[in-house]
Amino acid sequence: MAFLQIENLNFTYPNASGRALANISLVVEEGEMVVICGVSGCGKTTLLRHLKRELAPHGQKSGAIYYAGKLLEELPLLTAASEIGFVRQNPDTQIVTDMVWHEMAFGLENLGLSTPEIRRKVAEMASFFGIDGWFRKPVSELSGGQKQLLNLAAVMAMQPRMLLLDEPTAQLDPIAAQGFLDIIRKINRDVGVTVLLSEHRLEEVFPMADQVVVMDEGRILEAGEPGKIVELLESENRQVIYIGLPSPVRIYSAIRKGSCPLTVREGRTWLNELLPFSKRNPARELKKGLDRKSDFGPRSPNFNLRLKPAVEVKQVWFRYEREGGDILRGLSLQAFPGEVLGVLGGNGAGKSTLLRVIAGLLKPYRGQVLINGRKIREFKAGELYHHNLVLLPQDPQALFVHDTVREELEETAHLLNPDQDTFRGELAGIAVELGVEDLLLHHPYDLSGGEQQKVALAKLLLLKPRVILLDEPTKGLDAHSKEILAQIFQNLCRKGVAVILVSHDLEFAAEHADTCTMIFDGDNVSTGPASEFFAGNSFYTTAANRMARGMFPKAVTCKDVIELCQMNLSR
Repeated sequence: MAFLQIENLNFTYPNASGRALANISLVVEEGEMVVICGVSGCGKTTLLRHLKRELAPHGQKSGAIYYAGKLLEELPLLTAASEIGFVRQNPDTQIVTDMVWHEMAFGLENLGLSTPEIRRKVAEMASFFGIDGWFRKPVSELSGGQKQLLNLAAVMAMQPRMLLLDEPTAQLDPIAAQGFLDIIRKINRDVGVTVLLSEHRLEEVFPMADQVVVMDEGRILEAGEPGKIVELLESENRQVIYIGLPSPVRIYSAIRKGSCPLTVREGRTWLNELLPFSKRNPARELKKGLDRKSDFGPRSPNFNLRLKPAVEVKQVWFRYEREGGDILRGLSLQAFPGEVLGVLGGNGAGKSTLLRVIAGLLKPYRGQVLINGRKIREFKAGELYHHNLVLLPQDPQALFVHDTVREELEETAHLLNPDQDTFRGELAGIAVELGVEDLLLHHPYDLSGGEQQKVALAKLLLLKPRVILLDEPTKGLDAHSKEILAQIFQNLCRKGVAVILVSHDLEFAAEHADTCTMIFDGDNVSTGPASEFFAGNSFYTTAANRMARGMFPKAVTCKDVIELCQMNLSR
């Protein structure tokens, strides 16, 4: 019998009109790496939570799940706790102690192991994961990447046979995400742990998989090897899912010559075969790179004038504790009406702190922040957030205070439009625009991470701000939802709204930001147009740029590479 077998699993959340999981059947062999993908709200998280008995959601369920030949519900408590590990999307929701060493020992203590055995297992995992350098630190001092690595180490200390990961890289910067996935690959290949991983960012994980499971509306559409999945999605014309596949696949699909590459390395080989030196025209590539313009900024009537920044940060210094270290060190930046400014950098660089300073939630001890030419301290109580500025935090749940999505949106819409017909019309419009009209009766906490992002953004857009601050807005969103978000940015920029976007999603920033800036060690170290910012970087760049840099070094998006290939092939 298979190591994991799911038979006709169905599940419905309380008060929901439709099933979250519908007739799910899946077979996973021991030692396999399985990647689960699909649009936001398709059921990925719900499915994974059913495989960890202690995290199974409340609702109506039917069907059976077998683990190592036994019904999951009948597994002994210690077996279920130790052999099936789970790593969540948000690292803070999984940490339960205040010190790193104690967090690693916590699960082992609950299993009733002896002190010498606990010490040995903790030491082994700390060494394997490179945690020994911050082993005795408080958890509060760790970056997001370190916290996620700690969660994984704590789970692996219990020596699980199956590891479940729910979008574990969603809050990690590109370098930390790559390191985390490298460890997952090693755990799977070298230790033999069966891995089921749900993910929207497929650039790295798709080629790693032995089996890819594509879900939609609670059902499994396709399951098989990565190459087979590409062929099936192409033949069935499922563009909503196909646009989320790795860059080499999407570039190949527009050219249709040779064999489809799955990785950047395969993509570089494919490009060299497609366009040998005799067929290349560097002059065309150079012109293309120089002529590349933003999709959004030029549409704003204020873009070229730039008479007055919507946001201006002047030599800001900030620290959380009087005797602590500086988080922001003389940082300065400007954001203009009608532009999208992408703020990039590693975990712990100060990006989220910067947004909170701009929003007036944190007060710098030196420097100034101006919103539309006015110092923050000049705004009266509540005035700053009335048609002026909004902040979408990294955790959207911080904005939820009601029992249904409808109540959340009605509260915000009513603030600016006391007339019920008016605010209900605006509510319906924004719900349709963001695709949450079917979620209005759901509790916000019952939604997937991507759905929560959409609802939180809808709540803020109802305030009609002139400046929008977004902390990881694409976290948990599928590729199609990101395109919807980009269209919203486009419409906002046309109205002269300034958007400041903190993101680890380099592909999204390269495609949809006008200007990008990198924060390092608390300061702004580099700012420039998106095309110039990403071209030539080794890690803080797109997969398309890494794939084509030897041929088209200024191409940073899939669209760039496709157009340049077609241009050269048409000679």
